[in-house]
Parts: sequence; C-alpha cells; structure tokens
Amino acid sequence: MGTHVIKMPDIGEGIAQVELVEWFVKVGDTITEDQVVADVMTDKATVEIPSPVSGKVLALGGQPGEVMAVGSELIRIEVEGSGNHTQAAEAKPLAAETAAPAPAAAPPAPAARSETPTAVSTPVSPRPVADIVPRQANERPLASPAVRKRALDAGIELRYVHGSGPAGRILHEDLDNFQCASAQAPTGHARRTDSEQVQVIGLRRKIAQRMQDAKRRVAHFSYVEEIDVTALEDLRQHLNKQWGETRGKLTLLPFLVRAMAVALRDFPQINATYDDEAQVITRHGAVHVGIATQGDNGLMVPVLRHAEAGTLWSNASEITRLAHAARTNKASREELSGSTITLTSLGALGGIASTPVVNTPEVAIVGVNRMVERPVVINGQIVVRKMMNLSSSFDHRVVDGMDAALFIQAVRGLLEQPACLFVE
Repeated sequence: MGTHVIKMPDIGEGIAQVELVEWFVKVGDTITEDQVVADVMTDKATVEIPSPVSGKVLALGGQPGEVMAVGSELIRIEVEGSGNHTQAAEAKPLAAETAAPAPAAAPPAPAARSETPTAVSTPVSPRPVADIVPRQANERPLASPAVRKRALDAGIELRYVHGSGPAGRILHEDLDNFQCASAQAPTGHARRTDSEQVQVIGLRRKIAQRMQDAKRRVAHFSYVEEIDVTALEDLRQHLNKQWGETRGKLTLLPFLVRAMAVALRDFPQINATYDDEAQVITRHGAVHVGIATQGDNGLMVPVLRHAEAGTLWSNASEITRLAHAARTNKASREELSGSTITLTSLGALGGIASTPVVNTPEVAIVGVNRMVERPVVINGQIVVRKMMNLSSSFDHRVVDGMDAALFIQAVRGLLEQPACLFVE
C-alpha cells in the first residue's frame, strides 16, 4: 500500500491562497476516483476539489475556515501501489494524521450531494418536543412542496421536524407526529438560555470583507426616486400574454436592465470602475450588469454581459440562468466577475427605500424597491397608479450628485414611457 497526497491546486488568476470551506469526507472514509472531497473558495467562486484516486482517507490538512497556500497538503489517501508520496518528500506531518478526530467531531457528508437516496429510515412514533434536535439554521430540510405549504400554513418550522422518509425527507405523517407531540407539550413560554456561535467562513467571510472594504473606501451617497410603472406593467403583461409561451415570461428586471443600458449612453462616468490605488477611472462602453442574487449561503453577483446588445428576452433568459447558477453554487469565476454596474432587487420584500452598498470597483448600484398601488394626483384628479421606488447609491469620489440625479431621472423617463426603450 502507498500514500497519495492531494495538494491545494492552483486555481489560476495568480491566486496564492484559498480558503477551505467544507470537507465532504473524514478520516477513515473509503473514497472513489473523482469523488468530491472538499470545497475551497477564492475571491470570486467556490471550487470543488475531486480525488484523482480511490482509497482510504488517512489525514485531512486543515479545518473549515482555514486559509491555505496553493501547493500545501490538502489530504492524504492510502492507495493500492506506491502512491505519489515518499518520506523524503514529506515536509511536515499533517495534524490529522497523528490525531484522528473523534467520530462525533467529523463533519457529515451532506445528503444534498446524493441525487439518489442511499438509505431508508423506518418511520418512528411521535417523540417528545424536548427530544427533537433542530437542524442547523442554514440546513435546508428535504420535503415536497405540498409538505412545505402545509407546514407554512400550520406555522411549523421544518428544521425542528424529524424526517422519516428516504434521506431524512419530511413526510406528511412526520408533520402529524410533530403536531401530536406539540399538543402534548406544556403550554406557556419557556425561558431560553441557549446560544449559538456561527463561524464566519466561506462566502459569508468574503461578503463581510467586501462590504467592510466598500464602506471604508467608498464615499457613498444614495438617491431615491419614485417611478410610475403603470404603463410598463401593462406592456410587460401584454408581451407575456402574446409571447410568454414561446419566448419566455418577462419580469421587470430585463426592462430595468434595458433602461439602464440606454441611459448610460449619456452618462459614461457612471458605467465605470475606479482603481483608487492607481487613481485611474475606466469608463466602459460595454454594459456588464451585475445581478445581485441571494442564495442559501449569502449574496452573489453574477454578471449579465453586454446588456446593451441583448433583447428583452435574451437578457431575461440569461438573468434566469445566471441566478440559478449562483444559487446552486455552479457559477464560474468568469460569471462572477467583470461587472461595470450592479442592479439589486429584493422583489416583493423591497420595502419603501434602501441604501445599497456600491459593488467596488464599480461606482454605481441601482436598487429596486417593491411595486405598490397608490393614489396619486394627475391633472388634478386622484387616480390609482402602480408606483415603485429606485434606491441607488454612487461613489461620490467619481460621480457628482447632479450626474447621479440626471441618470436616475433618465431611467425614470424611459420606464414611465416604455416605448422610448426601443427608439434608436
């Protein structure tokens, strides 16, 4: 038997260090060739590390959250044959090799990585509420849409429900058991003394670093404007009715992207990036729009490239594809870099106004608040219109307040008279 050492690979782009985010194996596991053993993260994307060999895990080279140098030892595997590791080549033994972690401390392989259930647990009878161990806050329980809706209607948090189905899937009878156990539990509000510590690693660490850096370096100022989107909504619904089945349904986002791309023709200083160390502003002809996307692990910004050249439907399709890639951690480094301006929206949760943080090195971010029907006065008459606010932030080192206001007013004019979006 020999030892095969997997070293931290060179991810590219001159990156010298990467963060170890998660292990999917533990010491003593038997793994197969091409099995993913760990996730690591660069400044731009999460990368899966597969094993090039089959064998038994002897040692792990780091803990989640640890920043490791490219070329450092990541994992050791016992293999048939001589392997690729010799004592002469050994620089330093891995800590995990001399003291294997106790089984309780080993991170479990997530069930979500298996497309097909590998085990079926036997349904259990109702357990007392006090015996129920909740899942982690970021762990998504397995359940069908019908079960999720029933739990939502009943006010049940699925993370507290034991799943007796394949791979821990929560079934309708599990909800019955949970409700039965809850009914037997003492009434009243119990005092809580528990607490939880969450290590800031992976994507959450990257978000924290970027937000802190942006707020420290950028001279932020925000500008809020309300827009009458009644005509725009009428157009969107008409297009969806006529071509939705063949070309795809349109949301408001591709119209906003189109309005930004058209308005930026007259405001090149806003479609720009600022290298504050070199003191150089780069004004871009191409409009590469970052689409802020919320996933289970945090905020990511995939990039819609050349928005100025896309149609409503091509941009809409690409936005959907990029959002799905980001939410499933499948977006590539190229898809997560190179934006020249960012569009962020919380959809129906968008509130009245917000103060989005500029996505450096860009100098502008356009934020979309929720659309609501409100009474407004038009020509002396009170009428009900569909209204929406844009809350946008700019880097005052590069963008003057007047230019920011004029840009947003140009976007407003295009959205309120949507035919102008397509007049060249």
